[in-house]
Amino acid sequence: SFIAESSLTAASQASGRMADAPAVPAAEAPAPRPVKKRSPNRLVVEEALNDDNSVISLSQAKMEELNLFRGDNVLLKGKKRKDTVCIVLADENLDDSKIRINKVVRKNLRVRLGDIISVHACGDVPYGKRVHVLPMDDTIEGITGNLFDTYLKPYYLEAYRPARQGDLFLVRGGFRPVEFKVVGVEPGEFVIVAPDTVIHCEGEPVSRED
Repeated sequence: SFIAESSLTAASQASGRMADAPAVPAAEAPAPRPVKKRSPNRLVVEEALNDDNSVISLSQAKMEELNLFRGDNVLLKGKKRKDTVCIVLADENLDDSKIRINKVVRKNLRVRLGDIISVHACGDVPYGKRVHVLPMDDTIEGITGNLFDTYLKPYYLEAYRPARQGDLFLVRGGFRPVEFKVVGVEPGEFVIVAPDTVIHCEGEPVSRED
């Protein structure tokens, strides 16, 4: 038929053109685009199992990959140039690409569940000479008594918690939780609160706007 002939003619013309075209050497073939691999220290935020403001969890394999050991201090970098320091522990049931951090740490890093943060070895964090901690005014309305004895002393006692200047943290004690702000630390911007660290809590409560 005419349609079959015309299509055959077109096919033979096309094959003729293909034969005339110079062969493209294999080297010039476009290389497959490399799949961008996420940096090993960038991890997806997962809910913490133990609600501790100072502890984060990684898989054992991830800790080994990042050369971290149980109890090491790590610097976490979140959004809006926020960072904080925590203690790392292993979680056998956690995916290698995830990190468990609690709500308090997420708030300080300005991140939510499912966001990506980066984890960095922090090296030696100095023991604090002193830290200055003040309560948030909207969490202590109606609370009387000594905030240090009821909240801060049990929170920091023998715990060797990191303290990052500017961070907020929630302490459960007394008859309801109180939120505090680390107003200042010495030396530097983050320290370990050790038994010899002086904890100052004198001053006016902090308002949210500050």
